Amino acid sequence: MTTALEEQVATYRTLPPAQRAEIVRLADDETRAVLAWAEKQMAMERSPGAMAAALTGGREWQARHLDLIDKAFIRIANGERMRVLLNMPPRHGKSARAARWAPLWYLTRHPDHRIMIASYAAKLAEGHGRWIRDSIRENGDEIGIKLRYGSQAANRFDLEGTAGGLVTAGVGGSLTGMGANVAIVDDPLKDAKEADSPVKLANLWDWWQQVINTRMEPNGSIIVIQTRWSQNDLAGRILQDGADGWTVLNLPAIAMEEGDPLGRQIGEPLWPERFRRTHLARFKKDVGERGWWALYQQEPRPLEGGVWKWPWITGNRITPQAFRSVDLTRTLVAIDTAGGREDSDEVGLIGGGRDAAGEMYLLADRSKKMGAADWGREACLLAIELQADAWVVEANFGGDMAAQILRQAWQELQREGLTGGMLMPRIIEVTAKVGKRLRAEPVAQLYENGHVHHVGEFPGLEVQYVSWIPGMDSPDRLDAAVHLITELADPVQEGLGTQRYTDQRLRGRR
Repeated sequence: MTTALEEQVATYRTLPPAQRAEIVRLADDETRAVLAWAEKQMAMERSPGAMAAALTGGREWQARHLDLIDKAFIRIANGERMRVLLNMPPRHGKSARAARWAPLWYLTRHPDHRIMIASYAAKLAEGHGRWIRDSIRENGDEIGIKLRYGSQAANRFDLEGTAGGLVTAGVGGSLTGMGANVAIVDDPLKDAKEADSPVKLANLWDWWQQVINTRMEPNGSIIVIQTRWSQNDLAGRILQDGADGWTVLNLPAIAMEEGDPLGRQIGEPLWPERFRRTHLARFKKDVGERGWWALYQQEPRPLEGGVWKWPWITGNRITPQAFRSVDLTRTLVAIDTAGGREDSDEVGLIGGGRDAAGEMYLLADRSKKMGAADWGREACLLAIELQADAWVVEANFGGDMAAQILRQAWQELQREGLTGGMLMPRIIEVTAKVGKRLRAEPVAQLYENGHVHHVGEFPGLEVQYVSWIPGMDSPDRLDAAVHLITELADPVQEGLGTQRYTDQRLRGRR
């Protein structure tokens, strides 16, 4: 390019779009090619999203919610010190934009700066670093930055001719001696299990306070972009501390209130071009009530709901070794069938017993997705394992059919010689005449008073206990456990609404 043409291009870049379009229309082929290159350069300089569109030929997703990420990085690149908290549902492009395109774009604007990317796993953060490194290798001539020879690792690389570069780490990893002008924390928690772990949450907060914040340059910016998991995840702790100095952008999958950051109407999806209401309704069914409100609506429900509290469970838990000295007078298996269809929710399958003093013990949780034939067999095998004297099954939803399934499954196990001569347990059909809360509260009170002991840990059931809020869809493990404890809690009869046993199945248990 000649000096004269360079001067023309420099002037061209300062002109408004309409005037530039007219110049391109009148230009010869050679000049038009140079101006097309200039337009591409201007686009790549404009924003991370514009760079993504230019380098991929428009294939990269563009959407209004991703523009919010672009705007935050533009402000940071222009010298503003920011703390940005952006909560967004999964599969909405947040990591691709915030942890890949945006850092790449920022380095082209400030090649002497250093960027830090952290995620729940070092390999995930390193994957972002590898993508950025490879993009610089492939597009260095166009974007104006190159990698320094000998410093091109995916988890740490430097730029040629400057002190700038990038480093990645997993949450909890060491970053000693490494400083950053921009730190990006992308999904600091892996899953709900980590979000429910007090130890994991405490370690994350310590790392946040003592590692990330101490590595920042005086005018450095931090961007935390995540899907919410619990009230005490990183975003939750930041909000609990008041979020002073933070720009908080909360983006639920479906707008819930006025003042949405995108100006959406209540009920409007976040990305209707990709995820319509029908898609989101399916996600809600798939992930369940708690997952929907946390992951998609960015409104995690309290882990301790309105009925159960964690100390009621953890404070009365006993080990299998300690349970060996307990003599049970009654043992039951409770079933919540969920309709018994292959496409239904989990079948709740809970086993437990009671001793002569009236103390109750939860012994097994075998709940999972099962068809009718499968849950019938599993319920029978659990009854044999626990030497249960009865099954408790809700009659509201196919009670007669449930009883028939149990009889058939028992007969099949008899033919296979797997019952060991044990009498078939009684089938106690219970009818839910009152609402979920009225049934659950007496059982919760037994827990509060220390009369129910979990023999070991049952994470699936326990999370349902403490996260269930009246009005939410009823979880199947919880329903089965409520039926179990309600039946065991009757000290007079062998079952609520049942008659005393006339056979000898309880011999030795009184």
